[in-house]
Parts: sequence; structure tokens; C-alpha cells
Amino acid sequence: MSETLADDPIVALQTKFPAATSRDSRDHPAVNVPIAEAHAALQWLRDEQGYDFLVDVTAVDWSETTSPRFTTVWHLYSTSNHVYIRVAADCADDAEPSAPSITSLWPSANWHERETWDLMGVKFENHPDLRRILMWDEYPHHPLRKEFPLAGIETELPDIEVAEETNAKVISAPMMGGPFVASNKGEMNMTDAEPRAKDESWNEKKPKPE
Repeated sequence: MSETLADDPIVALQTKFPAATSRDSRDHPAVNVPIAEAHAALQWLRDEQGYDFLVDVTAVDWSETTSPRFTTVWHLYSTSNHVYIRVAADCADDAEPSAPSITSLWPSANWHERETWDLMGVKFENHPDLRRILMWDEYPHHPLRKEFPLAGIETELPDIEVAEETNAKVISAPMMGGPFVASNKGEMNMTDAEPRAKDESWNEKKPKPE
């Protein structure tokens, strides 16, 4: 593996992957690559440019009226050179977006990809165990998509014990917190001015068991 980064990692990447293009960014070098070349490009950055640490895998939902609608994004870091790079690839199918799994390159991608599938609905091909990580397996929605309402969607609870504990057969995800509402107006300190969630039961102090 190379320990010396190219002076311009985007130009270096383009010599290997001519279809790659520079991406607007206010912080770190960023590049767009075709989704079909994403796995190979990420492996090249790891093996040849020293970006050995996977920071994050996420996705962007631009809107229902934009095509391509979804973009998968990977953030890499070089632990020897202390620099970041952002790699993005547009998903080809707006109805069923997908991207290549990189769990074979970074095992830590496992949970990142599961979270992105759960919340954004981007399916990672060849993932060893692609299932939801926050919502339950049968949950029919992806809560971070643009069309998902802030207050959630009423959905039947899958577990009778959870239903009994919450005294409800349906919930609007998220179960707790949000949507956020404005605090009282007028003169107050900055702490009191913070927005509050309508449901803050998760944050209530509970008596210690005797």
C-alpha cells in the first residue's frame, strides 16, 4: 500500500477512473464516480492512496422530483496522512436504489450499510446480512426519505409486549422525541430557548429501584 498521497487525489483518481469528476465541497476533497466503479475506486483509494479508515457510509435523498434521486456517499480517512476524502455515486434506479457493499474492504461498513438501508432504503448488493438496524424488520417505511413526515406514520406494532408497554397498538415513528416545537417566547436564557420535543418521556428521571 502506498503511504504517500498524491498532491491532488482527485486528479490521481481520474487517471485510474476517467469517468470520475470533481465534486463541489467546502471542506475535504470530494469526487463523483459511476456507481458501477464505486467499489473499485474505493479499493484503489485504500490500497494505493492510503485511505485506510472508513469513517462513514450514508446517502442523500435529493427529492422525489429529482433524478437520479439518491446518491450514496462514502467518507474515507488516511490515518498516516491525516486527510479525508468524500466519494459519491448516484444510484441508477430511483424506485429501488442500490449500491455495492464494501464490507469486503472494511468490515465496519456492515452497520453503516444496514443503517443506510434502514433509514434511506438504499440496498447494498452482496451485503452479508442486510437487515434493519433501528426499525423492526417488517417496518414498511424508510424514515429519512424526503416524503416521510416529521411526525411519523402510524404503524402497527409487531410485538405484543411492546404494544402493552406503550398502551397502544399503533405508533407514529419516531416513538419518542420529535416533532420539535418552539419554546416559550420572550426574555429567557439560552438554555430555556432551546427547542423542545413534544414527547420527552425518554429523558424523564426515573426513581432508582430499591
